[in-house]
Amino acid sequence: MQRAFKTRLKLNNHQQSIMAQHAGYARWVWNWALRMWDEAYKEGLKPSANKLKKFYTNHVKPNYLWQKTLSSRVYQFVFLHLGQAFTRFFSGLADKPRFKKKGKNDSFTLDNCGKVMEFSGTRLKLPFIGWVSTYEPLPQVQTKRLTISRVADQWFISVAYEFEAEPTNKLKAAIGVDLGVKELATISDGSVFHNPRAYKRAQRKLARLQRQLARKQKGSNNRQKVKLKLAKAYQQVTNIRQDTIHKLTSWLTKNHGAVVLEDLNVSGMLKNHKVAGAIADSAFYEIRRQVEYKSQWYGSQVIYANRFYPSTKTCSDCGHQQGMPLNVRVFNCEACGMVKDRDLNAAINLERLAVGSTVECLTDRVLPTVLDDAGSKLQKVTL
Repeated sequence: MQRAFKTRLKLNNHQQSIMAQHAGYARWVWNWALRMWDEAYKEGLKPSANKLKKFYTNHVKPNYLWQKTLSSRVYQFVFLHLGQAFTRFFSGLADKPRFKKKGKNDSFTLDNCGKVMEFSGTRLKLPFIGWVSTYEPLPQVQTKRLTISRVADQWFISVAYEFEAEPTNKLKAAIGVDLGVKELATISDGSVFHNPRAYKRAQRKLARLQRQLARKQKGSNNRQKVKLKLAKAYQQVTNIRQDTIHKLTSWLTKNHGAVVLEDLNVSGMLKNHKVAGAIADSAFYEIRRQVEYKSQWYGSQVIYANRFYPSTKTCSDCGHQQGMPLNVRVFNCEACGMVKDRDLNAAINLERLAVGSTVECLTDRVLPTVLDDAGSKLQKVTL
């Protein structure tokens, strides 16, 4: 199983300049290759990454002397990534590759000519670039390639490596999770993870910086300074959101044998302009993505309830169903008189999908796993 470790690099000015040159090299080659691909396609030819790489190596690269001072491994990975991008595009899994712009998603990939690289601690030797430091120690790993990327004015290293999954001891057999905007996640055991609403809280600052940027002359140093401030502000929003989500998903998958989530139609919810901003700020899809891969790390099971399953409208005590408008925050059962927070009530109903017998409510896109009545072991159920 593969796992990636990403951490910030501690670079001096000279090292930052070398990183920027290699990122610019990768961007230049990508844009050249994409332009050639488009032109060949318009003429009725069938381009490929290998054909373009051979042409570039023999006829284009010798004409640009500045590229000889940089690692040749960079441009070779560019053609590999471009070929993979078009494969995903033709398979309907992604949009058509786009041209890259300076300062946006700057990155490049390196290897050691196929040799294994060993990393550990806060000092590591990168191929061609030399020794660099990190702010936090890397795990003792072996890898054949690495990726360097820039966010705002910070450089990061990402290393993918093989590891053995280690299932953790579970505190509870199953847990239900109700995702929301007001509270990011309400758990069936009563725990609540608050929504930091990072973007909403930063909107004034972002708007002010965007107004400053609009007033600056294009190409000026002052514009670049404001642009950097804006990038840092956006990155801070991302960091706050990611920190909250990582803590939530790690706690869920490490401590519970089965995690039950709703199969939310996020793309449909985003079409409602009144709540689209709040839903995007909550990053429901990112929560789902992290739960899925972390469940493989820690030996837990992910179960998705059908998006039409009435978890909010069903009483978690007696099973009675009743209407629940969005503005009503407390579930007051008309049948048994039970009074409970609507999100907690929904989370309990989701948990019972794993423990109870209502297997038909599970989505047919995921093979469900339910617990036996004693909650002691996992049992596969075929619908």
